[in-house]
Amino acid sequence: MTALSVNLNKIALVRNTRKLGIPSVAKFATIALEAGADGITVHPRPDGRHVRGDDVSELATLLARWPAAEFNIEGNPLHQLMDYVRQVRPQQCTFVPDETGAFTSDHGWDLARDGGMLRPLIDEAHAQGARVSLFMDADPQSMKLARELGADRVELYTEPYALAFGTADQARLLARYRAAAEAAQAVGLGVNAGHDLNRDNLPPFLCAVPGVLEVSIGHALTADALEFGMAATVRMFLAAIRSAGAATRETA
Repeated sequence: MTALSVNLNKIALVRNTRKLGIPSVAKFATIALEAGADGITVHPRPDGRHVRGDDVSELATLLARWPAAEFNIEGNPLHQLMDYVRQVRPQQCTFVPDETGAFTSDHGWDLARDGGMLRPLIDEAHAQGARVSLFMDADPQSMKLARELGADRVELYTEPYALAFGTADQARLLARYRAAAEAAQAVGLGVNAGHDLNRDNLPPFLCAVPGVLEVSIGHALTADALEFGMAATVRMFLAAIRSAGAATRETA
């Protein structure tokens, strides 16, 4: 079944508006894991508006007590991501081409331009014991180069699909994501996905795009947690993933 990694950036964003330390990022990570989440994702940024260095260390200590859970740290390897990789040796690091101060991740890597600088960083992450996933647009032609650079997985950037969900353009976008996933898998890459996935658009995506190993979800999951609570929300997302798996098996 597709793994669910809970992104805690927005929990940290709320906490950072006061100096009281609440809500606790580590506490919400614990609730998510106890509810069945397969892992925790964080995306520390240079301006510290989300999770910060102390959070990364605290979560690494927490996750040591959850050996089956994955710690995924996202970020731009040209900024501070590699410092965290060296410090806590996460199971996975996701290289994202964010500019300093970017509002949110909004595009994948241009590997023809950036591949040369990424290759030694991918090698270094591997030396630290981390799997490397590259944040990529749904471009089937880019997957072979991602593998040649040494990446283990790609994370398909799903905001374009989320914006098209429920419109006449949905089927076309899904076909492109399916083609990108198949191209990645054909060269030996694992496929992750993330950005603006929610309980409504996630099952159709997983039904249409085969073999997605992991989804990383933060914004929509946090919004639902405000209404339903973190534990119940994690279970809802897991149920959405299971429903997609059941539907896929029925049509196989």
